[in-house]
Formats: sequence, C-alpha cells, structure tokens
Amino acid sequence: MRHEEILQAIYDPANRANPYPLFAELRRVPVSWQEGGPSSEGTFVVSTYREIDAILHDPRISSDLRKGEHTAALSGPPPNAFIQLDAPEHDRLRRLTMRHFGPPDRPNYVGQLVPQIQRVTRALVDDLEGERRFDLVARVSYSLPVALICAILGVPRDDQAKFHVWADTMARTAGRLTPEPRAEFNAANVAMREYLGGLVELRRRTPSDDLLSRMANEGGPDGRMNEPDLLATMTLLLVAGHETTTNLIANGMLTLLRHPEALARLRREPKLVVGTVEEVLRYDPPVQLLTNRTPLTDVTVGDVTIPKGVLVTLALAAGSRDPARFREPDRFVPDREDNAHFGFGSGTHYCFGAPLARLEAQIALTELVQRLDRPRLVVDPPPYREGPLLRGPRELFIEVDEVRSAGGREWLAA
Repeated sequence: MRHEEILQAIYDPANRANPYPLFAELRRVPVSWQEGGPSSEGTFVVSTYREIDAILHDPRISSDLRKGEHTAALSGPPPNAFIQLDAPEHDRLRRLTMRHFGPPDRPNYVGQLVPQIQRVTRALVDDLEGERRFDLVARVSYSLPVALICAILGVPRDDQAKFHVWADTMARTAGRLTPEPRAEFNAANVAMREYLGGLVELRRRTPSDDLLSRMANEGGPDGRMNEPDLLATMTLLLVAGHETTTNLIANGMLTLLRHPEALARLRREPKLVVGTVEEVLRYDPPVQLLTNRTPLTDVTVGDVTIPKGVLVTLALAAGSRDPARFREPDRFVPDREDNAHFGFGSGTHYCFGAPLARLEAQIALTELVQRLDRPRLVVDPPPYREGPLLRGPRELFIEVDEVRSAGGREWLAA
C-alpha cells in the first residue's frame, strides 16, 4: 500500500475493528497528503501529537469549511452549530449554550446529575438480572446516554426510535463530503431540525426547566440564539450527547474484557475508574478523526506547508498513541500519568459535553464491573459501526455466570 492510500484503508469498514496499525503507519509521516477519505479530492492528514496539538491551538486554522475550497460540497443546512464556526461567533454560541449547562448560571449542574445517572445505570443493569447473555450496546451503553440526554434536553423518550435513525445516519456519514453520503447526512439533519423545531414551538407555548426550554426562551449578555442557530445547536447536543458516550462505554467495557487483569483491579479499586476512563479515551477513543479544518492562510506544520483553503484532517486516534508523547502507547495502562490525550479534542473546540460523558462512563463501567460475574466476550472482534469518525461496536454480546444484585450498595464515581 502506498502511503497516500492509508487514509482510504482507515475509512474502509473492513479495517474498523483494528485501525491502529494503519494509524501507526500514518504517523511515520507527521503531515501527509492522502487520497480519498472525507473527500474525493483528498486531504492533508496530521497524525502526530505535537503537530495535532499545534493545529488545535492555531487561530489560522478554521473550523468553518465554507472558508475553504470545499464550499460546493457543503450543500444542505448551513453548518452553524458552534463546533463548525470560528471566533467570535463560535465563542458567542458556545457561551449561550454553556450558561444553561454550567457556569455562570448553573455552576454545578453536571455534578447534580450524578444521582440520576446512578439510578438509570442501576435500573439498566437490574434489568439484566437472570440473563446469561446480552448485547451490552443495546442494553446499557446506548440506553444510558440516550436516557440522560433526553432528560436534559426535554426530548420525549418515546421518540427515541424516531431520532435514533437520524442520529445513526448522521454519525455514519459525518465528515464525508462526497455526494451520496453528504445527501444522506443532509436529509437526516433536516429531519432532525424539523423534529426539534416542533419541540421548540411546544416549549415556547409551555415552558419547562429543561435545556431546550431554557435555550428557546431565555437570553443573556450575548443575546439569544436565532432559530437556525438554536436548531443546529440542539441537533448537535442530541446527536453528540449520546453517540460519543455510547462508544466510550462500549469501547471501555470491550477493553476491560480484553484486559482481565485491569478489570479485576478495577473491581478491587473502584476509584481507579477515573484513570481507566481517561486511558480508554486515549487507547481506544470514540472520536478517531476530525475532518472539518482548513487553513485561512498557508500554514507550515512540521516541515510541510499546508496551502490556504485545502481540507485538513486530524488523526486524533493516531496522536493519542504517538510514542514521542506516550510511553508504551499501545499498552492499556489504567493509572497512566500525564495522560493528556485527544479523546475530547483540545483548544477552543474542546468537547462541550466532556464532563457529562466522563461521569456516565465512570458510573456505567463501575456498575458493570461490580455486578457482572465472570463476564466474557461472545465474539471478538465484535461487529463495528460503519462510520470512520465515531468508532465503536455496533453490538457487544457478553456472557456472564450471573448478574449480581445491587444489594443496596452505591458504586460512586470518584
């Protein structure tokens, strides 16, 4: 395989189960031109830790592809979710969202969700009692974040089947600029926005205390979101609020099942769950690639000059296993020190929902490790979801000797 074809191989679903040897090959050239991938025209790919970190903090690198050469491929609703915008508009929309989700208006909001996350997690695992074989994705790692994000936003849980189809389509086609997947993404995006638009109208007639109602009805020092910005932001929160966490929990449990000594240690030392989740985010991250970057001017990265306006892809999963940054990067080390991974990105676009995703994963993995007696994989590797950007098992069947009763014990995240 030519080096220029490595990204195409990473995009190939046949390599989804273990893309890491390909990422290692990609890292041999820190900044390289790759054919295919998100665009038929190709993309520059940055794959080493230092160079990725530099780009994530460089104001000359835009997150708005409309400022590059791929404008013609960006048909459909305008990409005005704040992760696809630059300062100052990115900062304004992010602040408008954050004020309802954290400081300054609700400084301990995420922390206050802990009892609710624990109750939902326990109920999901309680439902497994008496079963010896089950799909962990369907029963826990998907169900938990969906229940939480629906409660936070105020989305009816009964509508889960409806928006799950749209969210799955958007996750599968995210970051692809070629016509067919882009059309699928746009159709799902439009359907999701129309659905959320109906909920916004309902909340304006009958306000409540959920995040959707607050954002639809309340302003602040930065004003109030207009309708397109509001719908784009709510779509982002609904999709990203469960897709990424679903993969994080599933990847975490899969990793622990492949490392029984780490699973046994976590059972003995529940507080190790914090480091365990951070290591999963580095070792087998749910977000593998970022494909929405373009330089506003010619930018030199390492010894390569990336021309203004071209598409730039950041191989986050490669950077988080860079041996120049991490000792023994291909080894899973739950108590790894100085673990500054790219699991949630970095810089001004650092993942908005990272605190919530961390808590959900910590609580879910703790509950599962404590209550599943002798868990083991039925199929390894499991079947993976098709999309290359958000990576996780489509299903994860596990056999156990028993699902223990909670017995009134509280397995708290540290």
